[in-house]
Amino acid sequence: MAAMSYLVHSEEDRRHLLEAIGAADIEELFSSIPASLRLEALDLPPGLSELEARAELEKLANENRVPGCTCFLGAGCYRHHVPAAVRALVSRGEFLTAYTPYQAEASQGTLQSIFEFQTCICELTGMEIANASLYDGPSALAEAALMALRLTGRTRILVSRGVHPQALEIVRTYASGPELQLECLPLHEDIGKTMAGVSSLDPAVGAVLVQQPNCLGVVEDLSHLAAAAHAVGALLVVSVNPSTLGVLEAPGRLGADLVVGDAGVFGNTPSFGGSSVGFLACRQEHLRQLPGRLVGQTVDRDGRRCFTLTLQAREQHIRRARATSNVCSNHSLNALAATIHLALLGPEGLRERGEICLERAHHLQIELCRQPGVRPLVTGPFFYEFALDLPVPARDFCAEMRGRGIEPGIPLETLEQGQDPVLEHPRPNALVVAVTELNPPEALAAYLEYAHEVLLLLTEKRECL
Repeated sequence: MAAMSYLVHSEEDRRHLLEAIGAADIEELFSSIPASLRLEALDLPPGLSELEARAELEKLANENRVPGCTCFLGAGCYRHHVPAAVRALVSRGEFLTAYTPYQAEASQGTLQSIFEFQTCICELTGMEIANASLYDGPSALAEAALMALRLTGRTRILVSRGVHPQALEIVRTYASGPELQLECLPLHEDIGKTMAGVSSLDPAVGAVLVQQPNCLGVVEDLSHLAAAAHAVGALLVVSVNPSTLGVLEAPGRLGADLVVGDAGVFGNTPSFGGSSVGFLACRQEHLRQLPGRLVGQTVDRDGRRCFTLTLQAREQHIRRARATSNVCSNHSLNALAATIHLALLGPEGLRERGEICLERAHHLQIELCRQPGVRPLVTGPFFYEFALDLPVPARDFCAEMRGRGIEPGIPLETLEQGQDPVLEHPRPNALVVAVTELNPPEALAAYLEYAHEVLLLLTEKRECL
């Protein structure tokens, strides 16, 4: 009986429900589900008391390693300093809710914070319209690809190999349902930019997807890609790391038609990969095909400034199967954190943060390439992430460095996870390293010291074999 107190329905409730729908028992209710997809029982351990459960969870939590200044992991999930004011403000009761307003008469404070987020994204990306946020950067990229095809009336997508392999898989999944064609543009083997095949695109192409900087850290030539796409009537979709936009030119000013990204680099922490906050920005002429929530600024009958959810006829709760997307929510709290952080940074602070990251990353890359056998994997210009070709397997290097308290980066083959390689040939010695303002000079010095030691050790082991 004690266990029943944790269940929503009693046995009598179940009997009434089954009678109402005309099913004799639970087995008949689920008979439409094939037996091969059903579990007879869950293999769960015995239940725990609250005290025991808390102790078990604390034991598991203590096994986590909190990354410090000697963490150089990146590959789409980056660590940045988040001012204490961000957490203090988003924790206020007025904001701390996962609920997303559907109605135009929702709280003016919530709508204004979303409008401010949209404004920040437009200013960062050089675009005219931005939505109220999406789940994350990769899902925003997939939504933008479908949006571009709706706008062009075509069914073919070209994706740069410089797009993060996992984001590419999400785009591929989105495209598989409506049976859209997806092809990949290779990276130049030497400089790491999206170049091969771009000068002569097929007129059937509707969307060209590229990442800036790409997954090897290389800064792409967006103007060249935009010209190639526009020459055949396609749209250029750019997935940008917005943290770089204090230094790099906004994609919208370089010819991008749709700009997406992940604003988790502002006000949010990696948190095992999420939750985060994606965004999608476009030009005014493409507004009607923009997926997700959109907050507009207007005036009420007394002439006072106010905000409202607008153009909702695009959305599935009104348009149903003909909606622009099945996105039904947005990450308002994460977007608010990003907005507050951007307001605290301001244009100068964002530029300064970007310059610190850039300078430290280039210093570390130059010094590492002075180690015997270490060279840049590609020679294209990079921002605060770069790829190295080591004289030893990257996995072995990472394991040894990790044993010395340093997370040195991510092996490229781990990033690829068995999918198509970023470059034409597999690179087991390739390592992707990210440097942010959270990696001070002493952390860079420690990296260099241990890298020298580990490379000597692994090289000697290999020679002995």
